[in-house]
Amino acid sequence: MSASPSSTALLDAAYAHCMDLVRRQDRDRFLAALFAPAALRQHLMALYAFNYDVARVREVVREPLPGEVRLAWWREVIEGEGRGAVEAHPVALALMDTKTRFALPAQSLINLVDARIFDLYDDPMPTLGDLEGYAGETAGALLQLSALVLGGAEAARATDASGHGGVAIALTGLMRAFPIHAGRGQCYLPLDLLARHGLDREGAVSGVVTPQLQAALGDLRDIAADHFREAAAVLHGLAPAERIAMAPPYLTLSLVTGDLRALAKIRDPFREVAGLAGWRRALGVWRAGRRAATGRSWLQASTL
Repeated sequence: MSASPSSTALLDAAYAHCMDLVRRQDRDRFLAALFAPAALRQHLMALYAFNYDVARVREVVREPLPGEVRLAWWREVIEGEGRGAVEAHPVALALMDTKTRFALPAQSLINLVDARIFDLYDDPMPTLGDLEGYAGETAGALLQLSALVLGGAEAARATDASGHGGVAIALTGLMRAFPIHAGRGQCYLPLDLLARHGLDREGAVSGVVTPQLQAALGDLRDIAADHFREAAAVLHGLAPAERIAMAPPYLTLSLVTGDLRALAKIRDPFREVAGLAGWRRALGVWRAGRRAATGRSWLQASTL
């Protein structure tokens, strides 16, 4: 049975809303998604709009409890509860349509939501393994879900690229946002990594730059670079046709090397924001997309 004109119009409006939201709030992924086939592009935008909505919960609530309520609402939506509420929320409507069309695993979406509970509190990240798990369930899951939209069953061959690539992207992003997080007492630097350098949580968010903190951040850059290399190796190992089909979600990996180099130059991580400038980010994604469209390798792991 075909959808009614009114429901089709509502869904079209929901996807248009997602595209506009991602264009304004997640420029890197927006530009990367433009290299996807036109028929699939809106579904990537739905995933990225959903990711933005859950990632920003800490920014829009004053206390953790309302944030948990918001995340619980998303969990219920993914589990199929509250149809009326979904139809009134354009991102939720587009996400659920995409989930149904491509048989996306609900548990991956739920895990992404649940991982964001950590963001609501100022508890320290216990271990490097916990940090990598957080990165895998957020940025890594988003890569793999995007690959499922583009490649279906073939996405399984990119699973390791999603895992490693997600960690590389997430760790780099967290270091770029270090001044913001530290300023409000959040500590994503894992305690076991800090302990290697004689630091604790308080020292990591104190606002005082020390050689120990710089060394800990240097270790985290090295870990991000290692994950980047692993992801690049997997993507380079795909057949040219697979590499072309799967490339768009992974194009933002092309920004990791420049961001890590910029982060390495920071003298005061509490007050300096580092990373590629906006126009360089756009150019980096565009160049990677042009190379990827021909089936050529487009990640330069040797630059790290």
